[in-house]
Amino acid sequence: MKNKNIISTVSAVFFLIALFSCSDFLKEELTTSRNTDYYKTDEGVIALSAAAYSQVFCTPFNSEAMYCHTNYGTDEFKVGGDGSNGAWNNYDGTLKSVVTPVNANTLAANALWDNMYVGTGYANLLIKSVQDLASTNEQVSKTCLGEGYFLRAYNYQRLVNQYGGVPLKLEPSATVEREFTRASAQEVMNQVVEDFRQAYNLLPASASAPGKLTRYAAAHFLAKALITRASEIHDAWNGSTRSQDLQEAVKLCDEVIAHHPLAGNFSELWAYVAPNGPNENLSEIILAAQFSSENAVGTGNSHHLFFASRYEDIAYMQRDLTGGRPYSRLGTTYYMYRIYDMQRDSRFWKSFKTKSRLNNASGDYYRNGDLGIMYVINQPGDDRFEAAKLNDKVIYSKTGKTIPHVYVAYPNGSTEDGALYADVRFPSCSKHLDASRLTFNETKGFRDVVLARSAETYLLAAEAEVRLGDYAKALTYINPVRQRATYKEGENREVYVDGGAAYPSSPLNQDPDINSYMPENSYYESNNIPETTAATDLTVSDPARLPAQDEWIIAKLGLSRDYDRMLCFVLNERARELAGEFMRWEDLSRTKTLIPRARAFNPEAAVNIQEYHALRPIPQTYLDGIQKDGKALTADEKQAQQNSGY
Repeated sequence: MKNKNIISTVSAVFFLIALFSCSDFLKEELTTSRNTDYYKTDEGVIALSAAAYSQVFCTPFNSEAMYCHTNYGTDEFKVGGDGSNGAWNNYDGTLKSVVTPVNANTLAANALWDNMYVGTGYANLLIKSVQDLASTNEQVSKTCLGEGYFLRAYNYQRLVNQYGGVPLKLEPSATVEREFTRASAQEVMNQVVEDFRQAYNLLPASASAPGKLTRYAAAHFLAKALITRASEIHDAWNGSTRSQDLQEAVKLCDEVIAHHPLAGNFSELWAYVAPNGPNENLSEIILAAQFSSENAVGTGNSHHLFFASRYEDIAYMQRDLTGGRPYSRLGTTYYMYRIYDMQRDSRFWKSFKTKSRLNNASGDYYRNGDLGIMYVINQPGDDRFEAAKLNDKVIYSKTGKTIPHVYVAYPNGSTEDGALYADVRFPSCSKHLDASRLTFNETKGFRDVVLARSAETYLLAAEAEVRLGDYAKALTYINPVRQRATYKEGENREVYVDGGAAYPSSPLNQDPDINSYMPENSYYESNNIPETTAATDLTVSDPARLPAQDEWIIAKLGLSRDYDRMLCFVLNERARELAGEFMRWEDLSRTKTLIPRARAFNPEAAVNIQEYHALRPIPQTYLDGIQKDGKALTADEKQAQQNSGY
């Protein structure tokens, strides 16, 4: 059973009014039967914990904040077919302390900041309530306290990753506070590490579902925090803790890996067939933001909207549950077509949707169910296809019919990236598609969001070993992830699954004839090889001889030092494994690789991105809302709290 969203009847974060609100405040009269005394009971503390979970883990996925802050503006994704939030990808003059809106969908500069500080407010109140209560109930005295420390660390980790040093507030406030200054990044990171350690010592080893915090969730995020503290963005001050942090991180990763074995097949993670289905309870999943059809009247996960390419606006197609409602905010960059071994590595073909069935055809030739859309993700120099867009020319071998819409990554022998951009078509990242929704146009999804899984834990350990200089040891952590990704002996390589398969679980009862979902990819058409079941091996045994795809990236980025090469390999492996999982911008920012990678692989970001874009602008709402000595800040005082360059 998933945790239902429990909304507190009393504000848990009074101090936030001062942190980022305007100067006029509403006077509200309490009309409910509960007040803060409720948090002096076991029941109240448990309810507060549930509300904090919802605020911290679920709320960010109710809006466009997560992809704007973590996927846009990187080497993996660019603006797709809708530029409502293009500023977050393009780094142009509209990305500043007040983001210039394109339309009502444009994300405000303070959206993530506000959400994270509301979350820290819940966490502070939860910690204080448990400490004051001195309950004999271990669920309260240990678990809820551990949850409070984890949630506070999680929020401050996100804040420092995005903004650098931020105001550090560790106590709940009962009155309006207006005077705040930014702590240093070092102070915030030290607090994050300390809080995660507290959570690690307090949380239970197991939980009823991946949505509940455990010792191993704390271990994973503590390891990640230690590696972040040891990363390049903090090199000015992390010298005294770096080696110890990395060694501790490896030990923590080993503990997590031992208790969260990888799923047998990468596709199991994305084989969503219904809310609360088997893929949402795999051993690999360490922590998830949980959503459920049980609270269909509340807010839901909206990220099924943003990664999907348009399909309903072309001949013989219409919108349906399985294809989703495509807001088309994020399109894949050509980096994603170059980093995979497309013949041996299954992850591209299990992460991206490359075929759709016709669902609006009624003529004598094309019928519903025919292959309607195909993306050919071939490699440079392929001369089989004369153009990037081919209508009614390419024959589908299984039916002998032509395919109405074919889009080709590298047409007519081209070696230049970008052909698909002209028609704004791209294979959709399918990790978030959700056909269990109530209607074709419903924005509220029920699918969980994976926040941590042990495949990442392996790659965190590998990164720590790279930083410690043991490249051979790093490969021992990378290779299990690559081995899981390898097509197995006898595996049908065109088999594909995504959340479109969940349409029978929707109460809409979609007509099966209006169904664009096709459980097949374009593996064979793209690779131009005969069907084969021969097993292959992606194991890397020599740090000096990395896969051809990685060597190409390394050469393009102009890297030569062994350390830079291996860190690049780890970052490429993170992209192959974790694409679209809301981590990339922070990974590149903390390793100080954001600027060169965005310039090399994101054409819209390349023309604008500067060194200062490695951190976000401090929101103007915060700067305008705080005071010094009882007075609003002067322009110079506001600028002193702003990140350089904004």
